[in-house]
Amino acid sequence: MEEASGGTIFLDEVGEMSIDLQAKMLRVLETQQFYKVGDSKPTTVDVRVITATNRDLHKEIEKGVFRADLFYRLSVFQITLPSLSERIQDIDLLTEHFLRMFSDKMAIAKPKVTRAFLDTLKKHSWKGNIRELRNVIERAMILCDGELRPEFLPLELTFQESGTNSLVLEEVEKQHIKRVLNITKGNKAEAARVLDIGLNTLYRKIETFNL
Repeated sequence: MEEASGGTIFLDEVGEMSIDLQAKMLRVLETQQFYKVGDSKPTTVDVRVITATNRDLHKEIEKGVFRADLFYRLSVFQITLPSLSERIQDIDLLTEHFLRMFSDKMAIAKPKVTRAFLDTLKKHSWKGNIRELRNVIERAMILCDGELRPEFLPLELTFQESGTNSLVLEEVEKQHIKRVLNITKGNKAEAARVLDIGLNTLYRKIETFNL
């Protein structure tokens, strides 16, 4: 707060703040002063505060884990950003953005995107919002052969509503892991990163599938 005095401070995930810290923050916002450890005189600050949270603070107040007085002190002006699942129409633009970004990062040509790939993205619930989409696009670009198709997506996206039986899913998972291992030239650490699973989990699946 002292370093930001005269400017703006951004507090991310303010909903994770402990009750004790909330009380201290409220005092600073109301008095524009705080006492440093060991100081007998207050430090005065003049700072604009911007906060963000992915929690429903009204519910947090009802549960007694977020102070109502701090909430109303912070929420002078609110901007609500809808989750990705509430703005599926943005997936085309976001996908294009991430394709350009990762094409530059990987120094490769931007792959062609099939309609089936985009349609599959739009059926997903996206609980991880844009961060999840970003990771999915990066992973697909590592695996693809110049064209993005549903087969380059994680299994939970491809088979989320298919009703495919477990034996078929196991075979698909086996072939998917085999393909990733081929792409990473047998580098198991890199394969685990691309598959978004732990290295020990990958070793277990390699043993299970006899790869």
